[in-house]
Amino acid sequence: MIEPNRWLLDGARLLPWTNPDGNPCYLIAGDGTGYVSRMADRVEAEQLNSAATLIDEASDLLRERAWTPGEIHLLAVNLTASLTNVRRVALSRGARLPEPAYDDADADADADGTVPEGDGTRPT
Repeated sequence: MIEPNRWLLDGARLLPWTNPDGNPCYLIAGDGTGYVSRMADRVEAEQLNSAATLIDEASDLLRERAWTPGEIHLLAVNLTASLTNVRRVALSRGARLPEPAYDDADADADADGTVPEGDGTRPT
């Protein structure tokens, strides 16, 4: 899959489908409530539900320990397609998150390099 160019498509939404050549499609403008955005939301939900179903099927098949090479091959093909879709959904949703208020993991460290009491992940 081609990675999005953040500087070129700042604010664009990576859609959960590709064009006929396999290249990513983007929604350039909008507030997330238009027809294409709603359709993309539905497709993403279907892709995530399909992945959940496929995980259950894979677990059942592998638990039986009596599969054929053809079944394993088909499972690998389906898991690869599903993982590709789920990755695209994650990239799209991640790109729409606000930028963090800090640039690196050491932003909580004091000037001398020590981390203040608590690790920032739970209240102290």
